[in-house]
Amino acid sequence: MSENNSVVIKTEDLWKTYHMGSEDVHALRGITLEIRRNEYVAVMGPSGSGKSTFMNLLGCLDTPTRGAYHLNGKLASAMNDDELALIRNKEIGFVFQTFNLLPRATALHNVELPLIYNGTPAAERKESAKLALREVDLEDRMMHKPNELSGGERQRVAIARALVNNPSIILADEPTGNLDSVTSQDIMTLLDRLHQRGNTILLVTHENDIAAYAHRLIRLRDGKIELDQPKTSTRS
Repeated sequence: MSENNSVVIKTEDLWKTYHMGSEDVHALRGITLEIRRNEYVAVMGPSGSGKSTFMNLLGCLDTPTRGAYHLNGKLASAMNDDELALIRNKEIGFVFQTFNLLPRATALHNVELPLIYNGTPAAERKESAKLALREVDLEDRMMHKPNELSGGERQRVAIARALVNNPSIILADEPTGNLDSVTSQDIMTLLDRLHQRGNTILLVTHENDIAAYAHRLIRLRDGKIELDQPKTSTRS
């Protein structure tokens, strides 16, 4: 593993332009930043600010129109679709607002999925998945299917799935958007614990109380960074 303060994400003059008929829409306009190992960063911004586009680029789900994106020392912005799929599977753990679990699969099998895609042997991936579920306090629910789990438990399964590959970064896109306030607090406490354990976390949210868990705030507006600062105080 790299040194604790090494740069995990580095973007240089990152642009994303969509061609809409005769009009060019610039969703991102020259984003330059660095995120280091074990940082906990919240990305905020109004609708249309570019935060979803930014997350798609950082998650290797899309490529920039212009500029460079380095993920853990690799130039992701120059990769083809197959290379992007490989780096996505190895380096990034995704947590989505809608959980994105297979409804007919057990919690254990849902967590195993990234390891199935990268060819990890069955016995090894089962042990890794069990360990990831243990980390999110769900070991006793591993044979349950999503419809047998609460919303908070489903999000814990999704977080376990994000952890199972020991990724360079966890990208959490509105991870509490479908949860009540008490369950949201439980999930954020879990992410807090993972950060303290050494995980790098990038969180997209529109809620100030959720962003307050992060230690650095990046605010986007009109495709540019409006604010990038460490947070001197967190939640009360």
